[in-house]
Amino acid sequence: MLHTISAFDRLGEENAFAVLARATALAYQGRDIVNLGIGQPDFKTPQHIVEAAIKALRDGHHGYTPAN
Repeated sequence: MLHTISAFDRLGEENAFAVLARATALAYQGRDIVNLGIGQPDFKTPQHIVEAAIKALRDGHHGYTPAN
């Protein structure tokens, strides 16, 4: 028999999925929704952003920021 711990039982859903569901429902109702959530954008990354990302990586800016 599978048993779960009580902390696991209290976990909620991922907020991004809740927002996506709400945005989808509003779009279905005919609302003009700009979805900035989950998914692949339908446009290429602008070149200046690509270049800035490459420069940041070359300058050693990779990894998480300090947690302070």
